[in-house]
Amino acid sequence: MNTPDRAFTRRLDLTTLQLFVAVCERGSIGKAAEQEFMAPSAVSKRLSDLEATVGTTLLTRHARGATPTPAGQSLLHHARSVLFSLDKMQGELSEYADGVRGHVRVHANISATVQFLPEDLGSFIREHDAIKIDLEEHLSTEVLRAVQEGAADLGICHAGNDERAHDLQTRPYRQDRLALVVPAQHPLADADTIDFADSLDWDHVGLHANSSIYRAMHAAATATERNIRLRIRVTGLDAMCRMIHNGLGIGLMPRRAFDLMRGVGDLKAIGLTDPWALRRIDLVARDFSSLPVSARLLVDHLSTPADRDGAPS
Repeated sequence: MNTPDRAFTRRLDLTTLQLFVAVCERGSIGKAAEQEFMAPSAVSKRLSDLEATVGTTLLTRHARGATPTPAGQSLLHHARSVLFSLDKMQGELSEYADGVRGHVRVHANISATVQFLPEDLGSFIREHDAIKIDLEEHLSTEVLRAVQEGAADLGICHAGNDERAHDLQTRPYRQDRLALVVPAQHPLADADTIDFADSLDWDHVGLHANSSIYRAMHAAATATERNIRLRIRVTGLDAMCRMIHNGLGIGLMPRRAFDLMRGVGDLKAIGLTDPWALRRIDLVARDFSSLPVSARLLVDHLSTPADRDGAPS
């Protein structure tokens, strides 16, 4: 039976583990060095020393950056767990300090970022100006992965039936409803509501294939044994509006997001009658009760009261 190597634990340091995680997540020593405000040569030296300590190659270096080896993937999993536990410890200890300080890493999908978070995070910061919020926008699938792997404290997305959500805790945050956006002179523009299947005769402007909106569209089209005539994909809702305005197709987006972007083209939003058009946006965490104090305060703030616009029923 192997005994623990105490010298091994003494030779490891948290800064190097954090740098290793940063390189794996950014895919580049240079980008990780920029993120951590260090010289690339210093980061490379620490990683070489780490490989010497563990006795195996952890990163495959190539022209486009660096990727973890199988051993590196194993270390990445454990390093994230260690850093997550340290963040938890820091949060618990901060309860004894005068006032709450710290930072919260939040990953959110585009629907939450455009429709609700500017106001909600703004009001939170006005109440807790000592707490820093690092917000990144990602697809819902990537948000769930970030929370699962410890790269984010809190996720805000459409969890739905994604298998990643099964190992995570969720709380309701908001609701949104999808609408079909068409040019003002489009043959469908006179309709007040429409079934999604009736839009399949026209070209569509779509979001990323892994976005929750596109996956819902694809499932609905498959149910009717039809295909979506997808002319172009875009990465943002403002770009979608501009493409639709210029005649490249029609598209789906949250109705409130469309209302907030009025003026981006001569467009009209038509309500969808499909049940799946009403969607729930969730707060997602590994374990809400074990979040640092600063993150728990944010969760409490985002747990929407019944009178807030877009609150889940």
